[in-house]
Amino acid sequence: MGKYTKEELVEALRPISSIISKCEKGQLKFAEGTSHHSRFKNIIKAMHISKSLITNEISSMG
Repeated sequence: MGKYTKEELVEALRPISSIISKCEKGQLKFAEGTSHHSRFKNIIKAMHISKSLITNEISSMG
């Protein structure tokens, strides 16, 4: 990454956590195997990956 400040990266974690939470709540409204449930599952997975990458970058900054 390199072009973002530590503060910007920390600030980016809040909306990612919010998206994860909202998608988990939305996912509960649909049966497993439905397209909506799968879509939420994929979004949640992508947000967890994003959160992990940002957290790792923050950690490497010291």
